Amino acid sequence: MPKITPCLWFDEQAEEAVEFYTGIFPNSKVQAVARYGEAGQEVHRKQPGSVMTIAFELDGHPFTALNGGPMFRFNEAISLQVDCADQQEVDNYWSKLGEGGDPAAQQCGWLKDKYGVSWQVVPRVLSEMLLDSDAERAQRVMGAMMGMHKLDIARLRRAYDGQV
Repeated sequence: MPKITPCLWFDEQAEEAVEFYTGIFPNSKVQAVARYGEAGQEVHRKQPGSVMTIAFELDGHPFTALNGGPMFRFNEAISLQVDCADQQEVDNYWSKLGEGGDPAAQQCGWLKDKYGVSWQVVPRVLSEMLLDSDAERAQRVMGAMMGMHKLDIARLRRAYDGQV
């Protein structure tokens, strides 16, 4: 079975970003670092010996970070979703991932970190509420969520229970 590994393209911040991310998530580590050499320098324009790619894991999930240059930027078309067990986890990841970024620029549990990567910090219970067979309950939760930046489980639960 093939293994799929997301590759995150940075200008020159791959090392810094990987250190940031692996410091946030448990069971995370750097696995390997590849460096640019002389070959292809006319194309990549990177100093020989500088970091090209870093293979790393975030909570056991494989990723690659690439120092590819300034021609591509992150946008919301791709985001990384953090499945949180409770409000404490939501608060923790929201705070850490949003540090130096722009957590208020997006809504519904989305934030941009300081590297421009979009994250969805989502409590596990949200999908249960949104998928409820009672369409009115699910719609109340959706309405409450649309008015939030960081998701608040207690507020979502009140909407779910019709206590808005």
